Amino acid sequence: MKLAGIIKKKGETVFSLDADATVKDAVDMMVEKNIGAVMIMDGKHPIGIFTERDLLKRVCAKCGVLSETPVKEVMTAGVICGSPDDDIQYAINVMTQHRIRHLPICDETGLKGIISIGDILKLMYKSTEEENKMLRNYISDKYPG
Repeated sequence: MKLAGIIKKKGETVFSLDADATVKDAVDMMVEKNIGAVMIMDGKHPIGIFTERDLLKRVCAKCGVLSETPVKEVMTAGVICGSPDDDIQYAINVMTQHRIRHLPICDETGLKGIISIGDILKLMYKSTEEENKMLRNYISDKYPG
């Protein structure tokens, strides 16, 4: 499956802020939306990502004041993006190699969506369940054909 298919199934909604927002703004959004990452944008193009890990490593560890710390000072810059035409195995490899749990999906026009390791696991689990059902039906001679 291509990453565009995952984005289509899950929806293109991406929660984002601009670089001048505060860490408190990002944390409030993450809590309200029950998400683990917020994209930091310059127009339609991602310039960073702020994750739960960034909060722990760069803010809490240094006792930063959430309402005074600009998110641009603690975000992960140099975002690794996937393309809508990449396949799921590419995403798994990139996320594993770089130890990231969120992969923004971009094309030449900008950000198209974001997928998480949880999205991939759900898709793989569903696929395995469907395959198992077909195999059980085949073995028990219930398979049409």
